This record gives sequence, C-alpha cells and structure tokens, in this order.
Amino acid sequence: MNEKKYSIVSFFAGVGGIEYGFEKTNKFEAIWANEIDSFATKTYMENFQHKLVVSDIKDVGEDDIPTSDIFVGGFPCQAFSVAGYRKGFKDERGNLFFEILRVVETHRPRVVFLENVKNLVAHDNGNTYRVIKQSLEANEYKVKKAVLNAKDYGNVPQNRERIYIVAFREVEDARNFDFDDINTVILEKDIMSILDKKVADRYYYTESSSKIYTHLKEQINKENVAYQWRRKYVRTNKSGVFPTLTANMGMGGHNVPIVFQNGKIRKLTPRECFRVQGFDDDFELPNISDAQLYKQAGNSVVVPVIQLIADNIYQALCVSDQVKI
Repeated sequence: MNEKKYSIVSFFAGVGGIEYGFEKTNKFEAIWANEIDSFATKTYMENFQHKLVVSDIKDVGEDDIPTSDIFVGGFPCQAFSVAGYRKGFKDERGNLFFEILRVVETHRPRVVFLENVKNLVAHDNGNTYRVIKQSLEANEYKVKKAVLNAKDYGNVPQNRERIYIVAFREVEDARNFDFDDINTVILEKDIMSILDKKVADRYYYTESSSKIYTHLKEQINKENVAYQWRRKYVRTNKSGVFPTLTANMGMGGHNVPIVFQNGKIRKLTPRECFRVQGFDDDFELPNISDAQLYKQAGNSVVVPVIQLIADNIYQALCVSDQVKI
C-alpha cells in the first residue's frame, strides 16, 4: 500500500475547505496557506496546524512560499458570479487569478487546482476562462476542467454548480486524469438530514421577533423543503435540496435558507450551513458572529466533491510515479 502523501500549498484559503477535502483522502498534506480575511483565519487556525500567512497575496513574495507538489486556490469568485457584479477581470477581485499565476510561474508545481463559480465558463463570452486556460498553457500546463453539481457528486442536498480546473505540468499526469472517470454519487441525504433537532431560539421566526413573519407563515408549511426570503417574497425550492449558499447570507441580500420543522419556521444555523457544504461536525467553528460564519460557509467549497476529485488526482500521480495504490 502506498504511504506517500503529496504536499499542498493553498491560496485564498478561506476556512480551508479545499485542503480539508484533499486531506480527507489521507493522501495529501497541506503545508502552507495564505488568507487575508481575519475572521476566516480564526476558523482556519482552529482546524489546521501548518503555517498560515495572514496577508494580501500581493504582499507574499515568491521566496516566502515553500516548494509543493500541488498549488490549490479558490480565487475570489464574486467578480464572475451570477449573484455578483459579473465584472470579471475588470474587477480587482477577478485580477487576483494573476497572483496565483505569478507564483505558479516561479514554483512550477506539479499540479494546479482551482475552483470557481460556474459562470466563469461563460463570462465575457468565454473570454475570461480562455485567458485563464491560455495563461496556464503558456506555462506548459495541460488544463482540464469540469462543471460539477454538489447534489450529483457530493451526496449533499445543495444545488451548487462549480467549475473545477486541474492543470498538470507533466504530460503523463494529464494523460492519467480525466473528469469523465469521476462517477456521479447517489444523493442519499435530504434536507431533514442536515437539521439539528433543537436549536437556539434566535434562529426561529416569530410574530414578535420578525417583521416578515406574517409573510413567511402564509407559505412556509412543509417539512423537507428549503425556502428563502427574497426581500419581498418567499421562494420555494421545489427540487428537494437547498439553494446555492452564498457569501452574503445573513449580511444582506440573499437570506439564509429557511425550513419548517416541528411546526415552526426557522433559518439554518451556521453549523447546518457548514453541513450543507459537506463539512463534518468535527470541523471546529470559533466563537465569532453568526454573520461571519454564514459568510464563511457560503464562500467555501463542497468538501466531498473536492475529496472525489483529489482521489482521482492522486491516482493519476501514482500511475505516473509507478507507485502501487
């Protein structure tokens, strides 16, 4: 049995969802990470022991980054998101891809793994993704991509489509990896499986605590259904899964998903939102505001999908290295 673990360096690490998924395979080890958000770093440091550099990536020098087999990053997606402003590379957040490219050009890791919103593919008539792909290819990387939905590949009840980009430095590694080899996963978890049986009173909507309670009461009356309050109306998600969690949950804009449980109406707790993203309950959440935890959950990745892709990357590398899997 192969005991080799490939090393990971992470950029725009957030709470560490990508490295958490890779490490859950027991075949990868994160050794260094970078994140600028002070609240996200609190959550990160609760769950990982390796070095975390808390700073703007623009201030991180190439020599400050250790050599690693794999560079991973979920660079900011708001610039490309349907829920955001769709400015792409015209938005400073979109330009941050080139910061990843800067360190890739210097370190030339064996694999580059990137995650972003589905809209990245179509943004600016395909030009945004084309620039990313051509930039990696100009550095002699072989680029592969796929759009995968969490409910189809992660066994989590969330309709969350994301683009996953895997770029290989070596031709043989690329030849050994194909997204078509990744099979769909039967969705066994439903909305009720995410919910705690009892939560704090502050998560419930009542006539005395909420101005929108009257509107909610008229339409929210079924269990195992996810609802949303969309500023002026209730949206019912009839697909039997949660809608895509967003970074602005609880901070204005789209609200946290709402459920009907035991005859009462309530929103999800931060822990439940992390479950919707596929995090295990042993993933520690620090004592910070719910608003920040909701933001972190919405900004993160679906862990089981990451784990599934990581397993296939590992197999590809092992075949090249002629290591028994």
